[in-house]
Amino acid sequence: MAKEPKARRIVADNRAARHHYEIEDTVEAGISLVGTEVKSLRANKASIGESYAGPSGNEIFLFNANIPEYLQANRFNHEPRRPRRLLLNRRQINKFIGATQREGYTLVPLKLYFNEQGRAKLELGLGRGKKLHDKREAEKKRDWERERGRLMREKG
Repeated sequence: MAKEPKARRIVADNRAARHHYEIEDTVEAGISLVGTEVKSLRANKASIGESYAGPSGNEIFLFNANIPEYLQANRFNHEPRRPRRLLLNRRQINKFIGATQREGYTLVPLKLYFNEQGRAKLELGLGRGKKLHDKREAEKKRDWERERGRLMREKG
């Protein structure tokens, strides 16, 4: 019998990111972690709501992501908000560094999850900040779609 592949298990989700940013491109990036961080992630304890990614030298790092300390690790624990290196190809790194420095884009973490092989991955989006009128327009469109769905169900 063949084993069914495990679905990816989402640990943290940045739901507000798509509201605040217009995401144009997404990429899956590996993340460099220490052992106690992985154990804490497996316990579903992480927050990427206020985090961001950016260049530091020739690398891209994830800043301000909160992975709390693993309680059973005592003195071998990690720092909860340390910068974590993202594992990307050199071509992707150069593309993202150029976009953030020249074109005014922002690297926004969207999801932190474990893939089918059990490795921690970060879905990273390249986005541009939305203006207030864009946010209002998107909200109007979403409300109209919801109302239209209700009317269609009532009419049969």
